Parts: sequence; structure tokens; C-alpha cells
Amino acid sequence: MRVLLQRVKEASVTVEEEVVGAINAGYLLLVGVTHEDTEEEVNWLADKVTGLRVFEDNQEKMNLSIQDVSGQILSVSQFTLYGDTMKGRRPAFTKAAKPDMAETLYEKFNERLRSNGLVVETGRFGAMMDVALVNDGPVTLMLEKNA
Repeated sequence: MRVLLQRVKEASVTVEEEVVGAINAGYLLLVGVTHEDTEEEVNWLADKVTGLRVFEDNQEKMNLSIQDVSGQILSVSQFTLYGDTMKGRRPAFTKAAKPDMAETLYEKFNERLRSNGLVVETGRFGAMMDVALVNDGPVTLMLEKNA
């Protein structure tokens, strides 16, 4: 499982001209699932996101978690995080989980974040989405838990 985390001042996702998820300050998470992923990876990554200290304290050091700053999360399913570009010019997505498995684990990931006390907005699984964000910093991190 992979999560591309971006610290944002605001973010939103639109499907067919309808805003389906929007947040103020917090994280935009692009979430990719692969075949070997289980709830262990889901829980580990959700807990990592919850506890990660990448917000600045009053000494401008990254010492505060999303909970410390009452931040919000916009979580967007992103199978292309498992795109393989080693051969040819068109990415292969054979490492991405099939949609039914990916959706189940993506939903469990979001529920774990909510159970950790976070406000979580989402995109729409499988839809073509327009994602808008104002990156804060910028701070962008790739988080991964291998099976």
C-alpha cells in the first residue's frame, strides 16, 4: 500500500462538476493498493498518517501531528501510484489491486483514520476526478508499508 501525502492549506475533489469532497488545512492523501495488501498495511498506514509530525510548532519545527492542529483529510483513491514505467512508454498497472479489493481496503483505510478521530472527506472511487489543492510548504511524502 502506498500513500502520497501532501500537506495542504485547502483541497477539493470534483466529479462531473460537483464538489464531492473538500477540506481546509490538513492532508491530501492519494492512496494506492496492491495485490498483497491486507488490513495490517491499512492500519499501519492510517496510524502513521495520524501520528506523523509534519506541521510546524511555534519554533517553526515539524513537531505537530494533524490531530495537534485539528487538520482534516481529503483521501483520494489513486491506482496509478502502482504504475510501472520501466519498459516502454505507456505505464503498466499490473501491480495495482483489482477494483473490488482496492475499494474495500481504501474504505477500511478511511474508516481507520476516522476511528483515530480525524475528519475525512473522500473522492469517488473509480470516477474521473479533478483534484485541486494549495500545497503548504510544499510538504510531500511517500508512505509505504510492504506486505
